[in-house]
Amino acid sequence: MTTPNVSSPHVTHTVNQAPAPRLYATTTALPPTDGPTHLHNALRDADPRTTLAWIRDGNGLIAHGRATTITTHGHSRFTDANTWWQTITNNATIDNDIQAPGTGLIAFGSFAYSPHSPHGATLIVPEHITGTHNGISWHTTITTTPTTPTPPPPAPPITEPGPATYTPGTLTETTWTDRVTQAIDAITNGHLDKVVLARDEHITTPHPIDPRWLLTQLTNSYPHTWVFAIDGLIGATPEMLIRLHNNTATSRILAGTIRRTGNTTTDTNLASTLTHSPKDLHEHAYAVTSVTDVLQPHCHTLSVPETPFVLDLPNVMHLATDVTGHTNTNINVLELAEQLHPSAAVCGTPRTTADNLINTLEGMDRGRYAGPIGWIDSHGDGEFGIALRCGHLDATHTNMRIFAGCGIVDASDPTAELNESHAKLLPMKNAFTPPQDAHP
Repeated sequence: MTTPNVSSPHVTHTVNQAPAPRLYATTTALPPTDGPTHLHNALRDADPRTTLAWIRDGNGLIAHGRATTITTHGHSRFTDANTWWQTITNNATIDNDIQAPGTGLIAFGSFAYSPHSPHGATLIVPEHITGTHNGISWHTTITTTPTTPTPPPPAPPITEPGPATYTPGTLTETTWTDRVTQAIDAITNGHLDKVVLARDEHITTPHPIDPRWLLTQLTNSYPHTWVFAIDGLIGATPEMLIRLHNNTATSRILAGTIRRTGNTTTDTNLASTLTHSPKDLHEHAYAVTSVTDVLQPHCHTLSVPETPFVLDLPNVMHLATDVTGHTNTNINVLELAEQLHPSAAVCGTPRTTADNLINTLEGMDRGRYAGPIGWIDSHGDGEFGIALRCGHLDATHTNMRIFAGCGIVDASDPTAELNESHAKLLPMKNAFTPPQDAHP
């Protein structure tokens, strides 16, 4: 097998942070409403320069402002962020009578896929958070002084970015399918069992992309995914890397995909095809094992269904497995995310061999695509998904780099994998362009 020699950029270990401040977090209940009214209002009123979001099925968090942040790079990016967060929480004063998930002091986090990426990692503690969980809503303010915070200035109206233009990314489609062929050869020759190859494209708009506008589009179209915005990375992921709450750990594992047609009868038949596909079941099993092997030592019970179910999304169907465990160790959600990343769902197996092949074949830095993204609270609980179906805004907010990845095994077909990547790019493309016009 002949492959291009593409190496990842070397990034030394760096940490950019001010001395960890003493923070004051106050959570107050909001009056009951029908539906996610408080979240809708909070998104409308958020500062578009600092908007943060984590929303699913009418529950979640909308935040803005910056109380404090940390950015870190290199192999110790998780450890650096976790150590900093422990210092923050140990010194904080927290007034929180609600105690629902997402209340009190929290930080939003986003981590690069690779330790070599210049995109590094960040934890952001916002100043203003509005949350809703199972009909309970609240507002949290976080400040560096014990005084009553100054209300934020009015946010500008939400604006649309205008017609989108789509351009190729790092590799042409022909080159990318050639790389898929090379990956299949490596698997067939026994070098590894599975590898996930990603590709990128670019979306350009005449006017700046308002994160609040894009979040609204994604929430309306993909309500059952985790819609997020953290540090310029915006998307709608269907995959939960790890959720931890009161010592219960859960993970939703996706691997094995088929594109929907929109015809109910046809899609029902396709779902049946997916559940009986040796190639997709094979690919899915690797992803499940990569997660359960990590969780097992930390759990006194671990529930793993024998067969996956079909997760039906507007654009694709996935084989999915929900794993649940009860932890027996004093470990927080960020530490679990570090151990789980990268799972076979976004890397491959064996992990090191697959990661090396990714560096060789993809020819690009994934940035924070396919890395852990989510939030952590002062108890160490929280949620981190895998940053999929997403894009990263550049400094001008008029260019977004979007991504899609496909799991490659010995039975993969390069053309089918390219078609799958098109389907996985559609959530971001359809947010900008009506579906009938968004196909490549």
